[in-house]
Amino acid sequence: MKLLQKIDIGNLELQNKMAMAPMTRSRADANGLVNDLTVLYYTQRASAGLLITEAINISVQALGSPFTPGIFTDEQILAWKKVTKAIHDNGGKIIAQLWHTGRVGHSIDRAGILPVAPSAIAIQGQQHFTSKGPKEYETPRALETSEIKQIVQDYKQAAINAIEAGFDGVELHAAFGYLPNQFLVESANIRTDEYGGSIENRSRFVLETMQVMVDAIGENKVAIKLSPSIPFNSIIDSNPTDLYSYLLSELNKLPLLYVQLMNAMFPTDHLPQYPRDVIGVFGKLSNHLVMANGGYTRETGELELEKGIAKMISYGTLFLSNPDLPKRFELNAELNLPDRATMYGGGEKGYTDYPALN
Repeated sequence: MKLLQKIDIGNLELQNKMAMAPMTRSRADANGLVNDLTVLYYTQRASAGLLITEAINISVQALGSPFTPGIFTDEQILAWKKVTKAIHDNGGKIIAQLWHTGRVGHSIDRAGILPVAPSAIAIQGQQHFTSKGPKEYETPRALETSEIKQIVQDYKQAAINAIEAGFDGVELHAAFGYLPNQFLVESANIRTDEYGGSIENRSRFVLETMQVMVDAIGENKVAIKLSPSIPFNSIIDSNPTDLYSYLLSELNKLPLLYVQLMNAMFPTDHLPQYPRDVIGVFGKLSNHLVMANGGYTRETGELELEKGIAKMISYGTLFLSNPDLPKRFELNAELNLPDRATMYGGGEKGYTDYPALN
């Protein structure tokens, strides 16, 4: 199987072409610290070619959901060092996904402070998971230009902190409607300064952030996750093909580790401008290693690799419920079913108690 073949990306030698996709699990404490249960969770899954962490907040301001980890204090860095050491001791490689949620948050879990965003436009038709139950989204505060430049620096510092914590690299979470994604699209960005208006201006935040992280931690250590055809979190653009074609062409100028592309996971019949074949349309535009994400099985992942555009496949829920997923794929063994009720928050149940094969 191609999925089980070794692959070298950047300076990393990976034991297979299967990555564990980033998945929020909401098991950190109130101070954004991961614990020994988190160490166990990732260590159980160290047979993945590459582990990508749950999204990690880059600052206090970045926080959107309760019980999510950070990487902006010394204590948080020390806590992550236990995870990375355990992964490396077990022969694995691990990347930190860096996160600023922007408007995808609520003041309830932000000490009463409103979320920030490119523009003062609220997410419509959805509710946010908070420590006090589901809540309607608030209208965020629009960022000042000077604040945007500070957030770029926050990403830079988070990347430096991740390397100090022992991670093999970082991934910018620029997908699924979080802050970088908000800058990219017209539905969330109506700015009139250098960060709004044209495709070039709306791409500026992502490109500046990627550049400063590359400058800070070096070549082949920075990656990005994009979701060109996902309208979730009120992310709508009139011409995503032109937008992401430009963005990918500019990212081609940087020495990146990989580009992770999410498939179109939501109905887009009402959005005919959104390509359904994300890997076919956008993957071929990238000069970097392309990692395909979203809904893959053993069989469809193998087929995607055979097409030749994607070189790795990332699995989310399947890795959540099957810590030894590569071995199960190798043996074509039965898979554990995920317990969706225990995905977010709680303790070991639905986190570290999924059985491995005997």
